[in-house]
Amino acid sequence: MADPGSRIPRFHLAVPVDDLAAARRFYGGVLGLAEGRSSETWVDWNLHGHQFVTHLAPGRGEGVHNEVDGHEVPVPHFGLLLTPPEFHELADRLRAAGTVFVIEPYVRFEGMPGEQWTMFLLDPAGNALEFKAFADDAQVFAV
Repeated sequence: MADPGSRIPRFHLAVPVDDLAAARRFYGGVLGLAEGRSSETWVDWNLHGHQFVTHLAPGRGEGVHNEVDGHEVPVPHFGLLLTPPEFHELADRLRAAGTVFVIEPYVRFEGMPGEQWTMFLLDPAGNALEFKAFADDAQVFAV
């Protein structure tokens, strides 16, 4: 896990969930994030040095999808840019946990600027997550 002081500035993101126990099993158990402060209605997580919070908010609606590289990408979504080894380790961990992917891990924009490994999945509350890895980190904002 990243040192919390190693990324300045760090982001804070809060997302709605409908079951905190399921969020704990997924974010703590499957993704392996360290749990921080919590209450009966929210849980803080250390997302590679960033503050990620799951807030109890039952009854939210479904998002939309946009086409990217031939796949229907869920909107909204959030995620992390990982190194290729971290990406493949996480993909293996998610498969071992029986995760159903919205978009299976694959290489997006192959042979083009911004080539990247990407995968999409939903947390137990239906929040869409994307994890990606660039072979060349200098290509993150390539056009």
